[in-house]
Amino acid sequence: MRTRTGAHIVWDWNGTLFHDNDAIIGATNAAFAELGLEPITLERYRTLYCVPVPKFYERLMGRLPTDAEWQVMDEAFQRHYTAHRVRCGLADGATELLAGWRSAGHSQSILSLYGHEELVPMVRGFGIETHFIRVDGRTGPSGGSKAEHMVRHLAALAGVEPARTVVIGDAVDDATAARHAGARAVLYTGGSHSRTSLEEAGVPVVDTLAEAVKEAERLAA
Repeated sequence: MRTRTGAHIVWDWNGTLFHDNDAIIGATNAAFAELGLEPITLERYRTLYCVPVPKFYERLMGRLPTDAEWQVMDEAFQRHYTAHRVRCGLADGATELLAGWRSAGHSQSILSLYGHEELVPMVRGFGIETHFIRVDGRTGPSGGSKAEHMVRHLAALAGVEPARTVVIGDAVDDATAARHAGARAVLYTGGSHSRTSLEEAGVPVVDTLAEAVKEAERLAA
């Protein structure tokens, strides 16, 4: 039986392990269209995107969406995202990195704000489920932060210490959630945020998942 060293990675899913930028921008613009808003480019999205998501919409609209508008936009986004995501795949090298981290005796898990009922079949469908000791998606309303979810996620992982845990994600909120739970973070530029916005989080920022894993190994040592 392999002995774990105590180092643990909590992976984000959308924009990190799952390279879904095209689906995200397509679904976002479809949601905007339902309220008569102009489409945005991926570059503008990555510059302005933030969590909670209604705050992102405020940056674009000049005001917070009403509850009714948020419901319309969120429903439209989820519907269009489901249609677009089938053309997306895992990030380059993700499968090999997951296998390598596991074979080195370390543990890893997924925590995502993507719906749990959709997330688990996707992870299973890519044939990577066995690399993780836990896979958690969102079970409550969409649009919030990952911070409290991270605390619950880590508390559910037997033998995993927050101090030896590194969160790898593509959003400033991933670093915020890690800090809230007593863990470290590495942010990856391949997803929803620009490098400039990620650097504001005050944690290591990298351009590849391979670099992210190397940083995680260093931070968890």
